[in-house]
Order: sequence, then structure tokens, then C-alpha cells
Amino acid sequence: MHDRQHQYVERHTGQLCTELLCSDGFIHFLYSESLRENAAWLFRMVTSYRLSSQLLALLSFDLPFGAQQFGIVRFLQSRGIDLHECVDPDISRKTARAIFERQIRYWECRPMPQTPATVVAPADARLVLGSLQPQSHLFIKGKFFAYEELLGAHQQRWLQAFAGGDVAICRLTPEKYHYTHCPVSGVVRDIYDLPGSYHSCHPAATVALATPLSKNRRVVTIIDTDVAYGTGVGLVAMVEVVALMVGNITQCYSEVKYKQPQQILPGMFLKIGQPKSVFRPGSSTVVLLFQAGRVQFAEDLLHNQTGPGLSVFSQGFHMPLVETEVRVRSYIATQSRLTS
Repeated sequence: MHDRQHQYVERHTGQLCTELLCSDGFIHFLYSESLRENAAWLFRMVTSYRLSSQLLALLSFDLPFGAQQFGIVRFLQSRGIDLHECVDPDISRKTARAIFERQIRYWECRPMPQTPATVVAPADARLVLGSLQPQSHLFIKGKFFAYEELLGAHQQRWLQAFAGGDVAICRLTPEKYHYTHCPVSGVVRDIYDLPGSYHSCHPAATVALATPLSKNRRVVTIIDTDVAYGTGVGLVAMVEVVALMVGNITQCYSEVKYKQPQQILPGMFLKIGQPKSVFRPGSSTVVLLFQAGRVQFAEDLLHNQTGPGLSVFSQGFHMPLVETEVRVRSYIATQSRLTS
């Protein structure tokens, strides 16, 4: 895996880019078969809550010496974060955590389509699409996650609802804006936490571990869009997955900008494009599940996925899986013509 490049398509330019993978050597060492088999105790410790979420995050993001020593500030600076987007004009003078958890003027710099029955990206992320239907050319069951684990084996109602459905996997790299936004409008039918580890969302770790997205701690929100003023694409499961050095997913829905954040509860109406939660801190992933036949993915995203890029996912899972970099609140799917 050391010699493998990981490329993605930049959506707004169509250019094929090579990702600068954060802590690449460390991740390859941590997820090597030899370490996991011969020093399983060390592997478990590094991916545990106490070390991954608390100690590593403290050293890397909160302490000035640690942030410099671990290269977090240098890495963030090298990735070209546009600090002019930030609500706080002095953000660059603050800690690595403050930069990571920054708020942006999304209402100006992340425009949202006004087309009805549209699903938008829940984050600034690198995205791949999939299906849980065996006959689909996008079939990914068992690749990125174990389906029953992802939603929780005890959640039979939701497992049945999304069986054979479609999937969008949004991977947030460390330099990204780490607020998630509502991908649809609708009523919250359920929200629950599932315990788990704190594995990296690095592509090499995903391929090596197989199904880490359903092994990590995660928050599942079920949104019913077939309601008044809803998006009209059926039930949508938004699964927010923690990762190495990400200890918390704080629910903080705001109907206007970032004002008066609220804890999300069943029965609440969520408006498409509004802030929903924030990851604290590191890299992380959002998985969207749609019911079978309810959405139609954007053509450019489908085209990019089967393109010529050198993807760790394509090589590891032996199918074309080239990610597209998308911006939060941008169009990723629409209501299927079969249900419109």
C-alpha cells in the first residue's frame, strides 16, 4: 500500500488530484497485519477512546507544542484552508482545534440549489456512491461497512427500511470544514448512538480493516422526508462516524446561520442545508442511506467514480471507486423519476 497513490476528482474543475494523505506512514504501520496480529494490545489501545479521542487529540489540537510537534498546524496550513470564509476573522491566531472546528459563512460561500426534491452534500468531503442491491454496478455491501452493524443489529425497523437501498459515503479529511449540514428537509423519526472504536478513516485503514465505518462509534439520525415541506425522497439515514482523534459528535442544529443551536430530538423538523452537528476534531465520515428506488444520483458523480484515477479504494476493493470532492450543500441526488 505504500506505493499506492490516492486520487480524486475536484468537482468544480473536473481535475484529477492526488491527495496528500495525513500521517500516511503511521497509518500503514498501525493497520499492518503484523502489528494487528502480533501486537493486538497496542492496536486496541491506539484506537480506544482514552488514547485516540482524549490524549492524541489533546496533544495534536489543543497544546501549542504538541500541535507543532505532530505537524497538525503545518499540515492544515499546507492544505490551503481559505480562512477568509470564516465567521471569526482572527481564527488563524488560535489553536489547531479552533481552526478545525471553525464556522464559515456558508450562506455566502456554500450556495445551495433551490430545486425541489434535491439531496445535498452533508459536508465538505470526498464522496463515493454505492448500492446495497447485488445486481447494481454500484454494489458495495461488505466493502466499507457491515450493513447490520452500521445501523445496529437491534434496529430491525430501520434495517428493513433501508434494505437494498442506495448509499453515499462522505469522507472528511482533517483540513475540511467539520460541521455537517442537513442533506434533506424532514422530520426526525429517531436518533441514537452506537458504541465502537476510533479507527482512522484514512483510505488505507478502510481497505485494511474492512468495514471500519460500522465498527467505530457513530450517531444515527433517521429523517422522514415524506412530510409537509419535506424533500420527498422517503426515509434517509444520516450516520455520523467518529475516527482517530475524533471523540465527539456534538448535535447543534441551527435554523438560522449558527444561532441558537439545539440538541436534535425525535419530532423536530430539520431544514435542508442548515448546520446539524460538528465533529471534534480529526477526520471523520458521514454515511447517507436511502431507501431503494427513492433517489437518483448526480450524473457527474457517477461518471467520476468510474474514471481513470488511481484510488486506494479501487485497488483495495477491486472495483472503480474514485472519489469526487464535493462542497457542503451542493447537489448530489434528486428524487427518483420512478417516485416523482
